[in-house]
Amino acid sequence: MDILQIVGIGLLATILILVIREQKPMFAFLLAAFVGVAIFLTMIGKIEGVVSVLEDLADRSGISSVYLKTMLKIIGIAYIAEFGAQIVRDAGLESVASKIEFAGKVLILVMAVPIIGVLIETVLNLLPA
Repeated sequence: MDILQIVGIGLLATILILVIREQKPMFAFLLAAFVGVAIFLTMIGKIEGVVSVLEDLADRSGISSVYLKTMLKIIGIAYIAEFGAQIVRDAGLESVASKIEFAGKVLILVMAVPIIGVLIETVLNLLPA
C-alpha cells in the first residue's frame, strides 16, 4: 500500500512541477526537492526494521558489530549520495551531481578498506602455508 501512495504523490508532484516549471522554475525545483525529501524520510522509518533484523543475524552468527555498523554506514553513504546527486541533477547541474557521486564512492572506499583487509587476512589464513 505504501508504494501506491508514494507513486501517487510522485505522479501528482510531477504534474504540478511540469505546470509550474514554465513560469516559476525555482518553485518547480523546490517542489521536486521537497517531495524527494519527504519520500526519503518516509522510507527511513522502514529501514529501521531491516537494521534490527541484520543486527540480530550478526549477533547469532558471531560477526563483530563493528563490521555490521561499517556496512550499514557504507549503505547509508550510497543512498544519501545518490539522493543528493538526483536532487542536484533535477536542478540541471549534472557536473555537481557527478562530484557528489564521486565523493560518495571515495567515502565508501575509505570505509571499506578495514573490511577488505579482514577478508584478505581470512583468506590467507585458510590457504595452506
